[in-house]
Amino acid sequence: MEFLIVTGMSGAGKSAAVDALEDLGFYCVDNMPSKLIVKFSQLCIESGDKTIGRIAMVVDARGKEMFPEVFDTLEHLDQSGIRYKMLFLDANDAEIVNRYKMTRRRHPLMGDENNSLSGAISNERILLSNVKNKADFILDTTFLSTKQLKDKITELFSVSKGEVFLVNCISFGFKYGVPSDADLVFDVRCLPNPFYDPELKPKTGLDKEVQDFVLNSDKTIGFENKLYDLIDYMIPLYRDDEHKSQLVVAIGCTGGKHRSVTLAERLKSHLLDNGLKVICNHRDIGKIKV
Repeated sequence: MEFLIVTGMSGAGKSAAVDALEDLGFYCVDNMPSKLIVKFSQLCIESGDKTIGRIAMVVDARGKEMFPEVFDTLEHLDQSGIRYKMLFLDANDAEIVNRYKMTRRRHPLMGDENNSLSGAISNERILLSNVKNKADFILDTTFLSTKQLKDKITELFSVSKGEVFLVNCISFGFKYGVPSDADLVFDVRCLPNPFYDPELKPKTGLDKEVQDFVLNSDKTIGFENKLYDLIDYMIPLYRDDEHKSQLVVAIGCTGGKHRSVTLAERLKSHLLDNGLKVICNHRDIGKIKV
């Protein structure tokens, strides 16, 4: 039986994530009191119900004063031999504020002593900081639409069942910010840029013409060789020593359309050739105006 604990910042997209998990066959329980997680997990195991093989439990700041007990809960799960993974959803403060303004909902930590939305968000970050550090999967939803978030959940949990190690290759543009969930970040702005070629400018790193332009350079060849050596060395350290379930490798260029996309796709192919589970996302490929 597979257990997933879903948590994260209020307004970061947990409801959309749960919808996607249900589509993948997870039995989802929202706003689970942290002190009930162990008992509920034990009941699920003891029931022997084979129709419920994947269970997701959402626990977050809505539990208020009960939420800090989640740390004791995780320790009890470990002591009971109940294996679980944790998904943490995050977004930057400005985006969370914007989402609350759009929905006009009240933040769960706003009350008599804290009527400020920004103050509630700040307090929630403090409350969740240690939980985030324990998460197996961290998703930054700042730049994601609801569909993109659901696609990411599908990619993660349709292939990550059990103890499969997943590498998530992300291309991005530095002009839009560095992905906050990245474990490793590589800057390829030093490589030849197709943006200045009028014929290549409208294309992307998914097009062969752009790939050929970027890869037909001694600088790119040297970078690729060193990138592969480093990634191949680091993966066992993250997987075997740190026991991470996911490694997020972010490759960035100026706008996230040409060079970073090309190198992310090349890294994906290299890792697949080495027998690893890989997904590849191009965060900013559609944002650049030409």
